[in-house]
Parts: sequence; C-alpha cells; structure tokens
Amino acid sequence: MTRVNTVAITLCLLSALPITAAAQSTDYLPRDGDREFSISGTGSSDQSFNSGTFGVTGDMGWYMGNDLVIGVRQSVNYASIKGESLKDDLWNGSTRGYVNYHFLDDRARPFIGASLGGIYGDGVKDSAFAGLETGLKYYVQKNTYILSRVEYQFLFNNTSDATDAFQDDGVWAYTVGLGFNF
Repeated sequence: MTRVNTVAITLCLLSALPITAAAQSTDYLPRDGDREFSISGTGSSDQSFNSGTFGVTGDMGWYMGNDLVIGVRQSVNYASIKGESLKDDLWNGSTRGYVNYHFLDDRARPFIGASLGGIYGDGVKDSAFAGLETGLKYYVQKNTYILSRVEYQFLFNNTSDATDAFQDDGVWAYTVGLGFNF
C-alpha cells in the first residue's frame, strides 16, 4: 500500500470519529417527564428452582428525573401442572408499583429498584409482596431499548410476616423484553 493510500484511509477513518461520537451521544436517553412502556416475556420459579411459570408483563413508567422512573407493572402467568391435588391449568397475575434508579448515561443503562404489590389467581395464595430488582436497558434506537430484569419477591399476608418472608417465602421473576420511551 502506498503512503498516499495509507494517509487517505487514515483521514477517512478519523473523519468518521465525530459521526461515531454523535451516534453515541445521550440524545436518545429519556429525560425528566418522559414516559416508558415495555412488554416482556417473563418466568418465575420457587427458591429451589423446582417449579415455575411463564407469562407476559407490561410496564408503564414515568421519569421523575433523568435517572429515576416510577411506574406500574402487570403480569399474567400460565402454568400447566399435572398432579393429584392440582388443576391442570393454572392462571395467576400480579400488579405492583415500582421505582428504578438508572446508572450511566449511555446506551447500556443498568438499574436497581424495588416493587410492592399483590399476587392472585389459581395455584397461589393471594398475598402481598415486596421485591428487589436489578436489570439492564440497552438502547438499540433513540427511543427503543431491550430490557432484561431479575426480581426477588418475598410474599407476606401482613407486615409482621414481612421480615421472615424475605428468607422463607421468596420467588424469583425473570424478564426479557422490548421497551419504548415517549
């Protein structure tokens, strides 16, 4: 390769740097007052990972700052379990409020959060739960992200049960989905 070709290629590559930097800007990140909606596939299992369910979860959130979002989340789950004392088809749902704090102002935005709500339906004891969660939103477009989240939810019937429930009555919930800011 000649020196002129090497210089030309180097200049072309260097001229692309501002375009790359602009593409990585924070213009695509949500701001205070923006909203978000996500739809996800979800699953859950008991503490021993012996049984589980699959379902759909929808989130609607409002940004209270550039990094803080509060919202409501609805899940609907289905399980087909064969057994002597259980129904073959089980449906359950959960409704909860959540708050998440996001780290980093980049395409990859990890977050931590908490939720509080209720679980109800077939095969579950209707009860309240509180949960801790962590996850990642990765922005693939200006207002579109891929979501992954894991929640640990502990179930309780009254506030005096909540302390023991964290260790004894917890379930894991896993979510992978797609979200939009608007």
